[in-house]
Amino acid sequence: MMVPAALLLLGALTAVLAPRLLARAQWPEREPVVALWVWQCVVGAVLLCLALSMLLSAAAAWLAVRGRLFAAAPHGVVDAYALGPTGGAWATGTALALAGGGLWTGARLTREVLRARARRRAQGAELLVRAPLLPGEDPAGARLVVLEGTRPDAWWLPGAAPQLVVTTAALGRLKGSQLDAVLAHEQGHAQARHDWLLHCSRALAGGFPQVPVFAAFEAEMHRLVELAADDVASRRFGRLTIALALVGLNEDRGVFGAYPSPQPHVSERVRRLLSAAPRLSAGRRLRLTALATLVPVVPVVIALMPGLSALA
Repeated sequence: MMVPAALLLLGALTAVLAPRLLARAQWPEREPVVALWVWQCVVGAVLLCLALSMLLSAAAAWLAVRGRLFAAAPHGVVDAYALGPTGGAWATGTALALAGGGLWTGARLTREVLRARARRRAQGAELLVRAPLLPGEDPAGARLVVLEGTRPDAWWLPGAAPQLVVTTAALGRLKGSQLDAVLAHEQGHAQARHDWLLHCSRALAGGFPQVPVFAAFEAEMHRLVELAADDVASRRFGRLTIALALVGLNEDRGVFGAYPSPQPHVSERVRRLLSAAPRLSAGRRLRLTALATLVPVVPVVIALMPGLSALA
């Protein structure tokens, strides 16, 4: 029963220490795509620790589970895990608690996805009422929808027929290629499927609000996906263009004032675009990516180590 306990300890340490280490790092703002990958690997490692601990605890608690889990393994491999005839109350309680957490996570994610789809359908229906299709217009094609509105705004509506929605006030604010930069920004979200990252982060943070890594994961996903989409737009139209577009869309919302704003990331994004900090070298990006990829491998190695040692 040492391996399930070790996996739980590793998961707990990762959940507590990883957010602190990443919060102190300076490079995520310069490389948001790499940072997104690092966060996914960290959260994946925590979930793997819990899932593998659940499986081994269930194998210790119930012989039927053990028989299925080690059905193809030699007898010596089963003995190497020292599961004993029965794992006792500790193994049973751990397996049930982790299984309940897994079911709760799945339920939260399902609810989050269903709510997002319902919101998209409602927004799509509202758009069809406010901006109906023109004669001969393909309903399956990508559309740029212009809505009457006094507030400058632009957003991407994902779905089978993705649409960029822009208000008339935004058209009055966006000059030159700024509208194209906004379109490139929103397309960057759609191509990278940032909506799924946001769904998963909200489901984990909502289901387990006291777990530091999940709360930080949600906060960082909202920030990093915007930085990554800004970079997509700036590579095509320049940093100044997308920065001016952000200012034009948000200057009436008080995000650039001296007082705290409900959208603090907007001013940070503009500052980042105008400061034009250099990217990390290709070698360092590769090392960070490779190191992050190894993080979820650690719990797998710990879970397999007794069996591999027995086979050796």
